[in-house]
Amino acid sequence: MTDTPMIRMASVEKHFGDLHVLRNINLEVAPGQVVVVLGPSGSGKSTLCRTINRLEPIDSGTIEIDGKVLPEEGKALAALRADVGMVFQSFNLFAHKTILENVTLAPIKVRKMNKAEAEAKGMALLERVGIADQRDKYPAQLSGGQQQRVAIARALAMNPKVMLFDEPTSALDPEMVNEVLDVMTTLAKEGMTMLVVTHEMGFARRAADRVVFMANGEIVEDAPPDEFFTNPKSARAKDFLGKILTH
Repeated sequence: MTDTPMIRMASVEKHFGDLHVLRNINLEVAPGQVVVVLGPSGSGKSTLCRTINRLEPIDSGTIEIDGKVLPEEGKALAALRADVGMVFQSFNLFAHKTILENVTLAPIKVRKMNKAEAEAKGMALLERVGIADQRDKYPAQLSGGQQQRVAIARALAMNPKVMLFDEPTSALDPEMVNEVLDVMTTLAKEGMTMLVVTHEMGFARRAADRVVFMANGEIVEDAPPDEFFTNPKSARAKDFLGKILTH
């Protein structure tokens, strides 16, 4: 039974009007695997990430999480979404709630955890992402890097089976990027199944089991990082790497 992929996308198609953003996407992510999705802007990376918990509906194809087909709506979708943690470019924290309240809100509301248990767990997670001392502050009092670490703790509070990251560092000042990537690298080492859309090549090299390279809505390459960075197969990937690795 353990060979069930944690994420499975089969023949997934997606259009925005006339724009064909995902073309025949076939992707499997095994439990505990870290897959980094790279590609130029407009290649469909973020859309791919957002279809996995149905923030974007698909036109055709199948998406499964841990062997279960993604429901279209309703309670079943809410339950499945609770198993899929998502961290976006913007932190989406509740401005009027403290850091600890942001982290405990969903476990109390969705998982029906009692407040004391949720707070104990929330504190452990804030400790894990290195900001337990900020528990009583509000999001506006924190730096971008700290807010993004809260967002990661908040996603982890639901005990997700898989974590999706959609360019989690692209809105941060450069000096804050590493503090977020360090938390993500630790998660990867601990065996969390992760799909990460990012421009951070160092993270891809360090933490990924596989690099998936997308262009024009298609998966062009899928290879271990060493192979992808040293010997990309497609002209499109060579061109992409040539442009970014020389800077």
